[in-house]
Amino acid sequence: QSGSDRVVVYEAGREDEFVRRLRVVNDLRTALRHNEIQVFYQPKARLEDGTICGVEALVRWHHAELGFLPPDEFIPATEQAGTIVHLTRYVLSEAVRQCRYWLDFGFELEVSVNLSARDLTDEYLPYHVLQILKDNEVRPEMLTLEVTESSIMEDIGRSVLVLECLRDLGVRISIDDFGTGHSSLAQLKNIPVHELKIDKSFVMPICDDRQNEAIVRATIELAHSLELSVVAEGVEDENAIRRVTSLGAEIAQGYFLSKPVPAEELTEWLTKYTPTVYRDRRKTDRAFAREA
Repeated sequence: QSGSDRVVVYEAGREDEFVRRLRVVNDLRTALRHNEIQVFYQPKARLEDGTICGVEALVRWHHAELGFLPPDEFIPATEQAGTIVHLTRYVLSEAVRQCRYWLDFGFELEVSVNLSARDLTDEYLPYHVLQILKDNEVRPEMLTLEVTESSIMEDIGRSVLVLECLRDLGVRISIDDFGTGHSSLAQLKNIPVHELKIDKSFVMPICDDRQNEAIVRATIELAHSLELSVVAEGVEDENAIRRVTSLGAEIAQGYFLSKPVPAEELTEWLTKYTPTVYRDRRKTDRAFAREA
């Protein structure tokens, strides 16, 4: 229930969880200043020719006392507290700076950064993004901002306004985890978006489940009818990457290519990577050993 009639059931041990969450929220700014927050990058392959066309920036936190904190532990807490905006701006700055480094190194890689529902109500975000791009001399189209359907729906009016401003800057917009949110097709056509990312929960079992394959195929057809490109995330093996290729996806991302790794490790991997066209070859040798 809600309002004054709401009833909360006490559970023994929950106070420890609350204290931990509160500490995580309070420690975020200190962690940003002390470089406890790291940005890892996971590559994306263009399926037409097998080249690496971009990376997704993913945050990792090695807390000084609590140890490694998985994103699921600290991102929801910081979003609820409103401090997620500081984390987003940090990741944006790091990702665009790294994009500039790779450009200078000879790798033209688009970088993708995730936005939260809080970020989508921040009217100053477009100005911040523009300044970061200018400071690093990175073209706007080299940056993709990923948003989920659910985050847009929390305040669709303000979200669309912010996304339209970002689109007008030349930044690309992607709907992440597509198929797991609550948007309707009527709303989708009014969102300024360039790309759909099919959620890994549909892609990972694609070779063993006809229903999942049907969902992926239908999503790709929908995206193409709306003139959107498609990223299949959660590609874990060669059969899966071949299947999404045959269904018409343009880009693949997942552990089959590489797990998320620090920037310097990915740079080394890129120098050894050999593109593979999955429509033509039956076997591929990967330069990067996957880890669990």
